[in-house]
Amino acid sequence: MSSPSSSTSALLGAFLVDRAVLAICGADAETFLNRLLTQSMPQAGQTQAAYAALLTPQGKVISDMIIMRNPHQPDGFLIDCPLAVSADLVKRLSVFRLRAAVTIEDRSTELGITALWGDHHPEPDAISSLDPRLPALGYRVIGMRGTANTAATIAYHAHRIALGIPEGGKDYVFGSVFPHEINLDQLHGLAFDKGCYVGQEVVSRMEHRGLARNRIVPVIFPDGFAASEGIEVLAGTLPAGHLGSVAAGGKGLALLRLDRIAEAQAKGQTITAGGVALVPYKPHWATFEFPASSTKA
Repeated sequence: MSSPSSSTSALLGAFLVDRAVLAICGADAETFLNRLLTQSMPQAGQTQAAYAALLTPQGKVISDMIIMRNPHQPDGFLIDCPLAVSADLVKRLSVFRLRAAVTIEDRSTELGITALWGDHHPEPDAISSLDPRLPALGYRVIGMRGTANTAATIAYHAHRIALGIPEGGKDYVFGSVFPHEINLDQLHGLAFDKGCYVGQEVVSRMEHRGLARNRIVPVIFPDGFAASEGIEVLAGTLPAGHLGSVAAGGKGLALLRLDRIAEAQAKGQTITAGGVALVPYKPHWATFEFPASSTKA
């Protein structure tokens, strides 16, 4: 594989030091990934990335990821995934390789991910794509590995939190959640018209029976000061989930049992985290059912 242009390292945006880049290539790479992951792979010549996840046979999320075609290699793909699970992801993918004509390589020592949003756009020769989860997130750029800028990183996470977009390791624990709970069905991460993949039966059952009672949703703390990340959320006196990422201005994300939120609100009870009142609300892009009294503050 030819190296991506080093010019991407100079782009304005946030270099995401906690993201890894895997390279998957070979004559069987597309078929290999399609039979494992929850979304169809980008077609040859397509520059738009895909959002997908690798699941356990029980339907739990091992890792989500953003996948781009490698423009320097016709049968190659580049995977933008969390650094914390990249080594495990390589091992798991390798188990499924069997006799397929596929190579799996972790390129994270040299390649990295930059997020661009607002008025910033990739340079013409960059390996990049609009974020497949939500265009308002901006662009994902694969380039030479850089160093993190704390202010830029904080700004990026504030941007995604404001849009209601969760991130593994911050808003949920890998291996503990179903795709619907982290909104893969809402953020273009699940294909219901493709062939079989690992965990598909569970995903299909949750989709058609409406079994997803837990969802990650944005929350706002009316007093402007958020509780600590990871703290339990209470609906009245009942446990209703946990707080995930938080940002300045009292904004955050939380994995919540929406039925308990609805019951508490119907009784006029307050939703709290660490004794601090919060208001969960439905992100503008979501189509799932949501407590009617929960509106954005």
